[in-house]
Amino acid sequence: MKAHTLRVYGRVQRVGFRRYILDLAQDLHLTGYAKNLPDGSIEIFIQGEKKQLSIFLETLKQPPPPANISELKEKETTTNPEIKEFKLIYGELAEELQEGFGGMQTIFTEYWKEFRDYRHEFRDYREEFRDFVKRTDENFKLISDKYGEISDKLTVILETLIKESKETREMLNETMKTLKNALERLAK
Repeated sequence: MKAHTLRVYGRVQRVGFRRYILDLAQDLHLTGYAKNLPDGSIEIFIQGEKKQLSIFLETLKQPPPPANISELKEKETTTNPEIKEFKLIYGELAEELQEGFGGMQTIFTEYWKEFRDYRHEFRDYREEFRDFVKRTDENFKLISDKYGEISDKLTVILETLIKESKETREMLNETMKTLKNALERLAK
């Protein structure tokens, strides 16, 4: 087993970099710790198998955005067998809250920059959308007008059928009475 103490400078605080270090170390089954320092750097104590340490160091040098390393100081040191896991050493609650909110703000700012690149395209679509809404409103009005016309025509047809049906029924009743009377006279 080997051990190293690292000091990482650059944009490494309030950007989720310690969490990246924690995940990387745990994935490689390394032990140690990482903590923020008052000057804006991060101190890392890392120990484990030589091959895993080598992978850790190479991967660490290329952190995901928005983290950015400007300088990495590395010193081989003595292993500490009492350390059985990799953990983050947290500062005061106010510092950790600032760290978390700073990380979120940084990520939000990156997304905002990306979104701003597309805002002119959205403006073009805004006009198209307004035209679409206008055409849709016009189509609904036409449908409503046509429905009104059709409804009026159907009402007239229905009223006519009811009236003609009533008249036909009355004529049939009269015809049946006349026929009945004629049959009664014939039967006498």
